[in-house]
Amino acid sequence: MTISRRHVLRIGGGFLAGLAGLRFPLASEPVEIRMQGNTDGSHVWFDPIGLRVEPGRTIRWVNLDPGNSHTATAYHPKNFDRPLRIPEGAEPWNSDYLLPNETFSVTLTVEGVYDFFCIPHEHAGMVGRIIVGEPGRSPAGSLSAQGTGGEPIPEVALRALPPIDEIMRRGVVKRV
Repeated sequence: MTISRRHVLRIGGGFLAGLAGLRFPLASEPVEIRMQGNTDGSHVWFDPIGLRVEPGRTIRWVNLDPGNSHTATAYHPKNFDRPLRIPEGAEPWNSDYLLPNETFSVTLTVEGVYDFFCIPHEHAGMVGRIIVGEPGRSPAGSLSAQGTGGEPIPEVALRALPPIDEIMRRGVVKRV
């Protein structure tokens, strides 16, 4: 049996067409953090709770909790006099209340550790941590327990934050 050149080209073209249908994540696409909760609303969380990205990445929060509104709010004195827990020079953000299926995005360019919380659910431990680049090269790489200034962070929120070294090792930390 002889394989014709036309047959080889047809097979190769079909293979390439199949690859075109696959979706590979691009570095320019937003990284998604889901806001979730159980059906009775007694437990709420960010997923993932810890994340490491390169500078310039966009983070998109999406509220997938059908029973609650949530916020993605940076720990920063401009946000309800919360302590500074993002790198100095980085812009703080506050998504305002997101209803189910709504999204909010920020692009993080300053290297360091960014801690964030959900305004109505901070006391339930709904917090998260994003590491941008190499935190050892940034003064925000090592955070004090409470951060700088502002109102104290609830202990339940502090305990919920994943350790920096675990995020650096794993890249993504899911809520357990």
